[in-house]
Amino acid sequence: MKDTWFTADTHAWHGNIIGYCNRPWMDSREMTHALADNINDCVPAYGTLYHLGDWSWGNKMWVQGFRDMINCNNIVLVLGNHDKMIRKDRDLQRMFTKVTDIAELNFGKRQKIVMCHYSMRVWNASFHGSWHLYGHSHGTLPEDPASLSFDVGVDCWDYKPVSMDQIADKMKKKEPKWKDATSSRQ
Repeated sequence: MKDTWFTADTHAWHGNIIGYCNRPWMDSREMTHALADNINDCVPAYGTLYHLGDWSWGNKMWVQGFRDMINCNNIVLVLGNHDKMIRKDRDLQRMFTKVTDIAELNFGKRQKIVMCHYSMRVWNASFHGSWHLYGHSHGTLPEDPASLSFDVGVDCWDYKPVSMDQIADKMKKKEPKWKDATSSRQ
C-alpha cells in the first residue's frame, strides 16, 4: 500500500477553477501540466492512484489528453459532478482501471477506507472505525477532529496527491466520538 495515493478535484483544463479556488497558475494549460507533473512526481507508474472525482474539463480530447500526461498505469476514478462525459463514454472509461460512484479499499488487515466524491456524515462501517476520503468541497468544509474523514482534493494538499502514510498519520490524530471507532484503527 506504500504505492497507493489519493487525490480529487484536479479540474484539468478548467480555467475558471483557478479563480474560484485561488489557484496559483496563470491559465488552465499551466495548471493542468503542473498537476500532471505533481502526480507523476509522487505516484510511480506501477502505483495506484484513487482520483475522487472532477478529473477534467472540456471535450473528449482534453479528458484523454490529461490522462495521457499521467504516467500511473492504475487509476481508479470515483466519479464527480463534473465527470458527466466520462460517465457516458465507454472509450473514456477504458482509460481507467475502474470507474465507479463509490469505492472501498481494505488497508492492512483491518482498516476499511470508503471513498466518494462527496463528503458524507456517515458511511459504510463508520461506527466501526472505517475511514472516509472525499473531494468536491475544495477545502471549504471545516475539519472535524471527531470524524475519521477528510478532503483529499488538490486544493487541500499543495496540489499534490496524498500518500497512504499521510492519510494514516492524519487519522491517528482524529478523536472519534463513537466507542468502536478506535478498535480497527492502525
